[in-house]
Amino acid sequence: MRIRAWPLLVLLLGTSVEAQPLPRENPVPGGIVIIPLGSDTEPAPVVQYDNQRVLVVSHAGKWQAVVGLPLSLAPGLQAIQVSDREGQQHEFSFTVQPKNYAEQRLTIKDKRMVEPSAEDLARITREQEIIRQLFTTWTDRPLNSLQFSQPARGRISSIFGLRRFFNDEPRQPHSGIDIAGPTGTPVAAPLAGTIVETGEYYFNGKTVFIDHGQGLISMLNHLSRILVRRGAHVNTGEKIGEIGMTGRVTGPHLHWTVSLNNSRVDPALFLPQDAMDNKN
Repeated sequence: MRIRAWPLLVLLLGTSVEAQPLPRENPVPGGIVIIPLGSDTEPAPVVQYDNQRVLVVSHAGKWQAVVGLPLSLAPGLQAIQVSDREGQQHEFSFTVQPKNYAEQRLTIKDKRMVEPSAEDLARITREQEIIRQLFTTWTDRPLNSLQFSQPARGRISSIFGLRRFFNDEPRQPHSGIDIAGPTGTPVAAPLAGTIVETGEYYFNGKTVFIDHGQGLISMLNHLSRILVRRGAHVNTGEKIGEIGMTGRVTGPHLHWTVSLNNSRVDPALFLPQDAMDNKN
């Protein structure tokens, strides 16, 4: 097995600006690492990280592994496993940098959303398993673009990674971004893909899951209306629902999660920089 160490500087220089830009790299828990592999004149290699298939795209004349890093990941040395067309195995290593996310404290008026009953907990457990399975979806669909569009107009009311407290009770970190807007505000597909599931969940409310291909999944929560069905193909910017306040919310908004190789990552890394600079 051959091990290659890729300094952070090399990783950053390995992504050139082209017509279809790659996501912004941020090698922290909840971020993305982009690792250049071999020439794209050869067949695409198969890449795995933490026993999950990894998205591979052609960019700047090379195959690039676009790796999602879990929020729970400890800083330090990590590696992806790469299989070439001859079946040879290689390791490409990279370093995860530490990041401290800010706290957010919210008051939830519906006490059941903070302290669910036994019946509620049984439902939550069933739904969590469904969601877990959906995030492991893998299709070999090639991606022509990794540039997302913001799925709804509105103010970014909560950023990714916040360490959350509901009624002073600690909960899981915020695994997406929240876009505040009036109920009925249109919600659009942030990138083309296939609707792999829709439903109404205890915490997430009315929800749509979009498979963009190669382990890249969008989950859009708290909708007031769902306007698509499972199995439908949607284009970037196509309306799929409307903002609401279903599930556990403090007001009408859209929660948008992006999952990459079954790791929840910051959706802002897939958006143009000016989209996040303009938060109003």
